Amino acid sequence: MARTMEPVAKKIFKGVLVAELLGVFGAYFLFNKMNASQDFRQTMSKKFPFILEVYYKSIEKSGMYGVREQDQEKWLNSKN
Repeated sequence: MARTMEPVAKKIFKGVLVAELLGVFGAYFLFNKMNASQDFRQTMSKKFPFILEVYYKSIEKSGMYGVREQDQEKWLNSKN
């Protein structure tokens, strides 16, 4: 019985591994895109504000302060 489950377990493991890798690379790509483009951050603030909040908190934990304030200032000035 253990022999018949082995191929299934390998397939499940590979599927989980692929999903994890896609998640890590997706998060990396998203972080870099938000880090490089203030316009993209504005788009994220409209569509996915919770993701932008995670971005702000992560860069603040790394010691980079003021990005949130700069974004809000620019967005307020662009409305006027």
